[in-house]
Amino acid sequence: MTMMKWIFLIALIGHLLCGVCDCLMTYMPNGRFKFDYMKDNKKLSEIFRGMPLQNAILAMMLGCLAMCMMFFGYLALALWMRSFSEIYANLMLLAVGVIFTFGIAHHILCGIPEWLYVRLGRTEEALNIITELFQKTSVTMFVCYAGFLLFGIAFFVAVVSGLTPLPRWACIFNTTALMLVLMPTRVGGSGNWAGAIMFIGLLVLL
Repeated sequence: MTMMKWIFLIALIGHLLCGVCDCLMTYMPNGRFKFDYMKDNKKLSEIFRGMPLQNAILAMMLGCLAMCMMFFGYLALALWMRSFSEIYANLMLLAVGVIFTFGIAHHILCGIPEWLYVRLGRTEEALNIITELFQKTSVTMFVCYAGFLLFGIAFFVAVVSGLTPLPRWACIFNTTALMLVLMPTRVGGSGNWAGAIMFIGLLVLL
């Protein structure tokens, strides 16, 4: 197996671990977390009832490890693109920098509010604290997702345009495109399952 395939395999495993991280932060002992519940402490407190504090810690640690593993796959793909298009390669490299700078911060800043909420007794005051924290740090989430969008669009257009040796139909192996397909299912971690499928496809095609 070539070095490129090993790197893609590492990125694939990273996406799977990140998907587990997302599930730890989405599925609670008594239900699925929804942002709407942050407006109703009674509902939020009920789904978090019985959640072990170590779940949030594990999610943050897994998320950081997973992002580091994924980084190499996306960087390798951007550098591979340089042989076919400097423009798309540079866009993808810019996206990689954005994704993994803000993405690691995003995973930490998503886990801390859950840990604090449980640690502070799931009270109304605890909800106010984590809501304020989330609102003031949510930019990390939006910028990270913007990076994935930029990477996905650049990679999609390059493949569809025939600039790469990949067949045009291989454009489906794209995190952004696959995420749009999976989003209606509302399954936790859909973006990471999409990323895993992308790297599976690339392992076969490249």
